[in-house]
Amino acid sequence: MSGGSSLLVPVEDSVTLRQTVAHAVGRARDADGAVTLHFVCPVSERPLGGEDSAVAGEAEELLDRVAVWADEDLGEEPTRVTVETAVVGADVYLFNPGDYADVLVAYARRNDVDTVVLDPEFNPLGMAPLLPPLERELEGAGLAVELAPVDRATRRGPLTRPAGLDQFALLFGSTFGFYLLIAGTLTPFNLATGAVTATIVAAVLRRISTQGSVELGQLAGRVARMVVYVPYLLWEIVKANVDIAKVVLHPRLPIDPAVVEFDAAVWSELPATTLANSITLTPGTLTVDVTQRHFTVHSLTKGARSDLLAGSLERAVRFVFYGRTAMRLPTPAERGETPDGSVDGAGTDEPEEVRSAVERVEVDADSGGGDE
Repeated sequence: MSGGSSLLVPVEDSVTLRQTVAHAVGRARDADGAVTLHFVCPVSERPLGGEDSAVAGEAEELLDRVAVWADEDLGEEPTRVTVETAVVGADVYLFNPGDYADVLVAYARRNDVDTVVLDPEFNPLGMAPLLPPLERELEGAGLAVELAPVDRATRRGPLTRPAGLDQFALLFGSTFGFYLLIAGTLTPFNLATGAVTATIVAAVLRRISTQGSVELGQLAGRVARMVVYVPYLLWEIVKANVDIAKVVLHPRLPIDPAVVEFDAAVWSELPATTLANSITLTPGTLTVDVTQRHFTVHSLTKGARSDLLAGSLERAVRFVFYGRTAMRLPTPAERGETPDGSVDGAGTDEPEEVRSAVERVEVDADSGGGDE
């Protein structure tokens, strides 16, 4: 590397991170001109967590450790190497390699970075393979990509994860409840066979079907709010059925089919799936596609589109998964989106508006998802 330049090094806690840092520092020291080393830690966070969340805090601690390692490798002699650290992606939902690439490319362009050095063990998605598609995405964006030469033992990713009593209890309870629901009666035989079946399933699958620690208090709150949500959803379905029946029975059949796109304020798979299915279950609207939190919905009438963008279902889903605090976030209509899919108002920046709303309410949100 000749002349001044910059290197971008995405980091996560791995067995080869220390070697990757040493390689990046050595590469920068060997350059002819001034070099800036950018160590960034991408984190996938729903905005209610924001930069003050526990995950972002862990990322900051990791970056502090990386900065110490870089200083050790640079030594006390004057160098032309500058070290900078940053947490990126805390205000968006990172779901696939393309999402991580978008965040890294945006940072690289803001800071005039032309080369990315990747840790061979960099894989914040867990068991899903990230590195090869991430390399392709970064190279497609015009960045030079190289893997740090590290020494590591050949190993296979584990099939199972650490699991405790909370994972066992969660899987046992859900399996037992589903068994009794299918059985239809609470006879002693069904109770006994259900308990045996649930015990076997929980013992065998608890290390595979669950990820991380289960917060039983948070889970209980979500289940309780889901119990409230189901009657609400059924009522919305009944109202939509009546509206569609009026349209079908009207002599002029006043339909106005169209596709509308909007960004929903939900930030993980389960809330997005719940919202998508709820929209589809409501007559007059059909979820066609969901990409992260970007929804494409076919609507039969203008009224259905207006109701969709009014955000009642979206607010209800946020209530289930994030608590009452999250209900205060702006709906698509409040963020300026219109039934024809356009944005009402020049210069409207929807993500910034969402972040501003989060800042107003996050003082009431706790780590359990904003419950009150």
